[in-house]
Amino acid sequence: MIIAFQLALFALIITSIILLVSVPVAFASPGGWSANKNVVFSGTSIWIGLVFLVGILNSLIS
Repeated sequence: MIIAFQLALFALIITSIILLVSVPVAFASPGGWSANKNVVFSGTSIWIGLVFLVGILNSLIS
């Protein structure tokens, strides 16, 4: 169970870093938002899912 928690936490950190870079780039580039809107929304959905997963796994470990 600890391995699953660590992998989920690692995925959350990597997703956060990717979104930290990609969202400002999508807003700053001309026409980038309309071209990358689905990617940003998908990444945000994955991030929210990972936050809940890490919380659930953390409650099971403690």
